[in-house]
Amino acid sequence: MEKRILGIILSVLGVAGLIAAGAYFMNSSDGTRHIKGIIMYGILGVIFFFAGISLIRNTKDKET
Repeated sequence: MEKRILGIILSVLGVAGLIAAGAYFMNSSDGTRHIKGIIMYGILGVIFFFAGISLIRNTKDKET
């Protein structure tokens, strides 16, 4: 059960990272984009999201 909770937390962090990357992309000032922030939050968001999803899918429940 702990692995599933960790998977949910990682998935939520991944979604938050992807939202942050989207916010950086949409909030450009003076026509310049924060490319490093977009790439950093986007890549970390994708990694956390897919790591969390794989933890949730691959964890089996214990039979008591």
